[in-house]
Amino acid sequence: MSTPTKETSAPAAPAQPSAARRVLTGIGVQNSSLIITLIALVVLLSALNENFFRTNNLLLIGSAITIMGLLALVQTLVIILGALDISVGSMAGLASVVSAMVFTSTGNSEVGILAAVGVGILCGLVNGMIIIFGRVNPVVATLAMLATYKGIAQVISDGKAQGYTGGDDLFIFLAKGSVLGLPSLVWVFLIVAALLHFLLKYTDIGRNVYAIGGNDTAARLAGININRYIIGVYALVGVVAAIAGVLITARTGSGQPTSGSEGLELQAVTGAALGGTMLKGGRGSIISTVLAVIILGVLDNGMSGLGINPFWQNVAHGALLVIAVVLQQLRSGERRVGLPE
Repeated sequence: MSTPTKETSAPAAPAQPSAARRVLTGIGVQNSSLIITLIALVVLLSALNENFFRTNNLLLIGSAITIMGLLALVQTLVIILGALDISVGSMAGLASVVSAMVFTSTGNSEVGILAAVGVGILCGLVNGMIIIFGRVNPVVATLAMLATYKGIAQVISDGKAQGYTGGDDLFIFLAKGSVLGLPSLVWVFLIVAALLHFLLKYTDIGRNVYAIGGNDTAARLAGININRYIIGVYALVGVVAAIAGVLITARTGSGQPTSGSEGLELQAVTGAALGGTMLKGGRGSIISTVLAVIILGVLDNGMSGLGINPFWQNVAHGALLVIAVVLQQLRSGERRVGLPE
């Protein structure tokens, strides 16, 4: 009598993720959320203002976000490192004054721009050395230097706009020129964003920056020279802040000690946090910050187009920063301050 054989079936093939899920995975949850928010905001504002979606207005948004966007990009870098720079707006104002004053003295725009970049590097190095050798908390150190750089800019300029750059070809090109239909300002922003994205994502420097922000003790034990990275990152912040200052000079036609740079610190931190950069360090993305900066620019432009008092823009930025930080805390699962575990 033959024993019955047990039929065996081949193991089922693993279910393939849907095309939508593959796209979502490739883009990332954070970026997908920002894209959906941006689309919803654009649709809403287009419905409320028929002029919103016109080409000229979209290019205006691109130009308007450049200076704030540049500072948000480097703020992302320094926050990923586990630090913060509150002085970026003041550095931009000081660089603006220096670029205009040197240009006025020499008649050479390239020399003026290089002088501004040199001042930016110096400011960044000073910030980094105060943090390292003075053992000062980055927030406190850069808050003190915010006042210092603003004061220096006001002293050397006597608190007034300096020089006139509206007749120089290079400054005119930076302010009003275009390449392939995009304003020069937008190209500056995109180039800096691309370079920082490449630095963070595809180089050992970027991986070490993430490592330091994620766990500085483990990074030190792994042989990473943390002091060198702090100084290097803050120097890079100074370079980009100086570029932002040069663009302020180009747009206004003169060096501005405070006008154009006031409040940029809050906007930079808001752009980075809204893009999902963890304020405790170790996590963040340049692409996400770019999307967040676009959202802020669209929101500001939409509020202006609807005739809303521009002072409400500051209220909106502050509210968005609070919301972004609260969402970060909820996702981290940490106990909230003052509440029982």
